[in-house]
Amino acid sequence: MTGHRGETRRIWAWAFYDWANSAFPTVVSTFVIAAYFAQGIAPDPATGQAAWGWMQSAAGFGVALLSPLLGALADAGGRRRLMLGFFTLLLSASTAMIWFAKPDPAFMTYALVCVGLATIAFELGTVFYNAMLPSVATPERIGRVSGLGWGLGYAGGLVCLALCLVLLVQPNPSPIGLDRGQAEHVRAAALLVAAWLLVFGWPVLVAVPDAPGPKPGWGEAARKGLGEIVALVRTLPRNPSLARFILARLFYTDGLNTLFAFGAIYAAGVFGMGIDRILLFGIAMNVTAGLGAAGFALVEDRIGSRQMVLLALAAMLVFGTGLLLATTELGFWVLALSLGLFFGPAQAASRTFMARLAPPEEMAAHFGLFALSGRITGFLGPAALAAVTTATGSQRLGMATVLVFLGVGAAILLTVRDPVRR
Repeated sequence: MTGHRGETRRIWAWAFYDWANSAFPTVVSTFVIAAYFAQGIAPDPATGQAAWGWMQSAAGFGVALLSPLLGALADAGGRRRLMLGFFTLLLSASTAMIWFAKPDPAFMTYALVCVGLATIAFELGTVFYNAMLPSVATPERIGRVSGLGWGLGYAGGLVCLALCLVLLVQPNPSPIGLDRGQAEHVRAAALLVAAWLLVFGWPVLVAVPDAPGPKPGWGEAARKGLGEIVALVRTLPRNPSLARFILARLFYTDGLNTLFAFGAIYAAGVFGMGIDRILLFGIAMNVTAGLGAAGFALVEDRIGSRQMVLLALAAMLVFGTGLLLATTELGFWVLALSLGLFFGPAQAASRTFMARLAPPEEMAAHFGLFALSGRITGFLGPAALAAVTTATGSQRLGMATVLVFLGVGAAILLTVRDPVRR
């Protein structure tokens, strides 16, 4: 009984970290700070969108360089928890610094550096967080535990976004004296996210310890880790399932990330949605995404991780096509919220599939490669969208590039076999 309670405690502590860190992509990267940068700091929205895209590309390049090495180093040194704690603190500090980015083009570079550094910390912390999954869940429960994490993540993002709306953005005058003329009611969202991370991010660091045993020095761990990542890359040609999955995820994650990054911009530009309605839209999207992640987790354990990802991608292709054809805001809401049901399942099942493909002793290294596949070409999606939008002058045609990335990823994934369902 004690062992069961301990396992339950580890599962919830691990999953609750998703509640903590999902506030960053929801509030900073997608809905509040991203819109503030494009509309309030940059001299015009087009310049802001371009600068934001280049910053995301630079952050993606940094993650691509660092994630495999740090993942392998953590495997070799047995310090996944320490690394997660470090990057959580860096994420919180970098996010808090956004508060000082005033609504003036002179603060463009400062804001981009803060968000870029926070983005790198978020992505690298996720490498070590994901690598802990097999140590908290048995193989037969790994799908539902991963889905639980994604569901709590969307719930955390939802609650934090709602607090931003109710406590900071809407009240006028501000009950805590925030100066709307200096956009303090928007900038304060960064402080809320930073505090959110510190308040809710610690249980996993207490409840999920690293494996027992002696830990080598950092130098020895680095040498061993480098050797591990080189060996891992060399084995890819002999492991076609892993190689094709990594390639498939490269494409469909580019599509998902582009959809996240530009969805609010599309809603504002095509349907004229203001900041209040965009925040409400973001809250609604988090509700449906969280319900989808939690609900489909049970389905995933029955049909398999690969099949769950394929189902989610197929649904997003159907609803995404409808979104591009929608001409009313009501139609946009209905189709977007339906599509949102499949965000979580696609991501949660991908994480589970990676955990099933990777050897336990090389888990963080494989999740470093997993992070690499989600970031190494992270500039392609935004670049394709921007190029088509510029060439055609149509936001709809620009967003259509997302469907291409999702479709190519799904086609490649069809050639991969689920290791538990051969």
